[in-house]
Amino acid sequence: MSAFKQLGLSTETLQAISKLGFEEPTPIQKEAIPAALSGADVIGQAPTGTGKTAAFGLPMIERITPESSHIQGLVLVPTRELAIQVAEELNKIGEYRQVHTLPIYGGQDMARQIKLLKKGPQIVVGTPGRLMDHMRRRTIRLQNIAAVVLDEADEMLNMGFVDDIKFILSDIPKERQTLLFSASITRAVEAIAGRFMHNPIMIQATPRNITVPSTEQHYIELPERKKFDVLCNLLDLHSPEAAIVFGRTKKRVDEINQALALRGYSSGALHGDLNQNQRNAVMGQFRSGAIDVLVATDVAARGLDIETVSHVYNYDIPQDPESYVHRIGRTGRAGRKGVAITFITHRERDHLRIIEDLTKRSIIRHPVPTLTDALMGQQQVTAERVLKASEEPILAAYKSMAESLLEHQDSVTLLAAALKLLTKEPNTARVQITEDNHVPRRPKNQRASSHQRRPRRTRKPRK
Repeated sequence: MSAFKQLGLSTETLQAISKLGFEEPTPIQKEAIPAALSGADVIGQAPTGTGKTAAFGLPMIERITPESSHIQGLVLVPTRELAIQVAEELNKIGEYRQVHTLPIYGGQDMARQIKLLKKGPQIVVGTPGRLMDHMRRRTIRLQNIAAVVLDEADEMLNMGFVDDIKFILSDIPKERQTLLFSASITRAVEAIAGRFMHNPIMIQATPRNITVPSTEQHYIELPERKKFDVLCNLLDLHSPEAAIVFGRTKKRVDEINQALALRGYSSGALHGDLNQNQRNAVMGQFRSGAIDVLVATDVAARGLDIETVSHVYNYDIPQDPESYVHRIGRTGRAGRKGVAITFITHRERDHLRIIEDLTKRSIIRHPVPTLTDALMGQQQVTAERVLKASEEPILAAYKSMAESLLEHQDSVTLLAAALKLLTKEPNTARVQITEDNHVPRRPKNQRASSHQRRPRRTRKPRK
């Protein structure tokens, strides 16, 4: 949060950022926000998934007059899906400044849009075609626009919206601020910028081509509501000696950690709200093996160098693609093998492709593990532990007991019973993180039954 404070944002906006749980601005945000706050026109070259919405949304909301019911900000986007996504984020950012954003797009009932426009949103996010329909009907007036954003400008021009964009921009006061964001700066983009922008500041925050260590990289595509159950199945299937689960925000990290605890996992949370003593305590537990799973944000995990981390789980795909490389670099260290698994929803496919381009590596699709897979994984881990223990010299004290047991039962049945007792069966308690990031709490008078409690694993301290 201290990094956002240095960008010159208001207390209300910083409060919204804190609620969202973001700790540190991405590269495009660090450069674009101060430039836009100064009132200058800005061209930002950055691909999808690098935090562009906040890069233009934060300074736009800062310049809005909340008391006015006129439309003061306009964001043009190529698709209705992006219009909805951008509007949702701007409404979250503008919550404490009481700045309201309305998405308008084709396919939605025109009468309903007109009714919502009469309520006086300060910002409109729209597709060019539908915006022009409203302009012709005079249900949208742009004479009070102070800032206009062209988001995914290259994509809009590739889709044939060049004449629409010229028509819209020509109807907006020339004294406005214009912000243009694009993954690539094509000739068509340069032509629009040259005609409608005034001495723009050019900001390039394209990711560097980065190589990654020889870590197995996989992704699982699944609905948001299923993420937590799948994470638990993976932990049971892999039974990692030490694993890191990355969440996008501090709030998310706390909720994942709380939910893991309810299911009986030994975990700890690490994020920017912890003081140094708390951070040291959590890291001490993780290094010693007192906890097996560390749930962390990107910022909190910077500089982590623990050789025993065998698995990294990206519960949320990182906002900045370069953070992906940082995350998976926490495993596969000191010559050890590592595994990184990233959860994505259907609409995050394109973001994953950007990461593949950045890392020059193909990320392999991983099947969604089931409870049966998790149980088989635990059985395999138990069998390996038994085989390893059979090689230890301290078994002599147990042999007489084993011989006594064999007088009552055959060896295969006895071994099967021992494996069953030692196997940590997957927990099926109904605890999950829902799409609104709410973790259902178990009622105070309802305690977990004995079969739902996971026995704590004991392990020798790591060296």
